[in-house]
Amino acid sequence: MAEKLKQNQFDEQGVNPFNSPIPGESLTTSPDMQKNWERPPRYTDPDDCIENIYLEFTSDESLPELVNMINQGIPLDDLAQVALYKGYTEGLWTPDVMLMLIEPTLYLLICIADYAGIKDYVLYEGEEDDPDTIIMDDDITPINADEDEEDTNEKPRIEKPSKDVISSSLLARIETELPEKLSKEKE
Repeated sequence: MAEKLKQNQFDEQGVNPFNSPIPGESLTTSPDMQKNWERPPRYTDPDDCIENIYLEFTSDESLPELVNMINQGIPLDDLAQVALYKGYTEGLWTPDVMLMLIEPTLYLLICIADYAGIKDYVLYEGEEDDPDTIIMDDDITPINADEDEEDTNEKPRIEKPSKDVISSSLLARIETELPEKLSKEKE
C-alpha cells in the first residue's frame, strides 16, 4: 500500500475522460438551436469561397500575422487547414466545398509568401525528410562547360530533325503551320 499510484495521461493533462458528450447527444438538441454547420452554407460556389478566404488573409489585421507565421516556419498546409475548418464551423461552406478549396488555398498562401519575400516557406511538416521530395544527386556541384572549352565565336548549329525521329503527321503540321505563324508575327 505504500506504493505511489502512477499518474495516467489524463491526470497529467488535467482532463476528465468521463466528462464528454454522450454519443447521439447532438441529435437531441432543439432544431431552433442549430450549429452553424447544420444550416445551409453561406457560399456554395468555390470561387466565392476562395474570394472570401483571400479577403480574410489580406485584411489589415490578418496579413501581418499571417506573414509572421509563415516566416516563423509554420507549415502552409496547417494554416490552410485552420482557415478552411474555421470557415466550415462558421457555416460559410460545406465539407465537400472545403475539400475543393484545399489546393487553391495553398496556392494563395504560396503567393502571399512569395509576395512577402519568403522563399524558404514550409509547405508541410516533415517536408525536408520526405523521400518523395529528395532530388537524387542534388549535392553534386554542376560542371561549368564554358571553362573547359576555348572561346569560339561560332554559333551552335541546329540540326533539323529527321523524319525517322518524328512522326510524319507532326512533321506535316510543322511544315504547313509554322510558316503561316512566322509570317503573322513579322506583320
